[in-house]
Amino acid sequence: MSKIALVDDDRNILTSVSMTLEAEGFDVTTYNDGQAALDGFNKEMPELAVLDIKMPRMDGMDLLQRLRQKSQLPVIFLTSKDDEIDEVLGLRMGADDYMKKPFSQRLLVERIRALLRRQDAIAGDALPDATEEKEVMVRGQLSMDPLRHAVTWKGKEVTLTVTEFLLLQALAQRPGFVKSRDQLMDVAYDDQVYVDDRTIDSHIKRLRKKMRSADDEFSAIETLYGIGYRYNEE
Repeated sequence: MSKIALVDDDRNILTSVSMTLEAEGFDVTTYNDGQAALDGFNKEMPELAVLDIKMPRMDGMDLLQRLRQKSQLPVIFLTSKDDEIDEVLGLRMGADDYMKKPFSQRLLVERIRALLRRQDAIAGDALPDATEEKEVMVRGQLSMDPLRHAVTWKGKEVTLTVTEFLLLQALAQRPGFVKSRDQLMDVAYDDQVYVDDRTIDSHIKRLRKKMRSADDEFSAIETLYGIGYRYNEE
């Protein structure tokens, strides 16, 4: 039974969404603000968190920033209908996904399951016989270890979210070959989950930023405008 944290100051959302998730077999803990959630996470970390952005005491952005200092916990943001800036900023800060209010609870369940499946796949649990997926992949200065969810560039460790790891892995598996945004969506998201091009672009921008934190001159991920992305081995 996967442990899910639901953080929102709207009691109606806490009640209705927690009931839906529990009916689907999840173990749900609810919090009505970011500070209460952070206190709870310090005692027991969930397997995934669903965070509202605008909350009293500590908002979702601040909570995510605190979490990313010590954890790569998968995070789904809940955003207001018109807050596109919040969506992009949230993804750049390390959220794995976002949903606009009002949202389909059924779709939220599917996105949670997709994130948990990706997390299991990276740990090697979902593909016990796929030896190739478990082996350390080396492409020039890049090293990726799926079992440890570890990435190094020129020997320096780079901390990536589940989504960022999968996107980089998909690009680096075949250097020089172009991956379209649709192909990257298939890698990063379940086929029942719709995301637009901007979501993939935001993940790639944050991925580049993290790689450049290890090397200012990192340029292995190339954008082919109107086509997609390509990894060039260095």
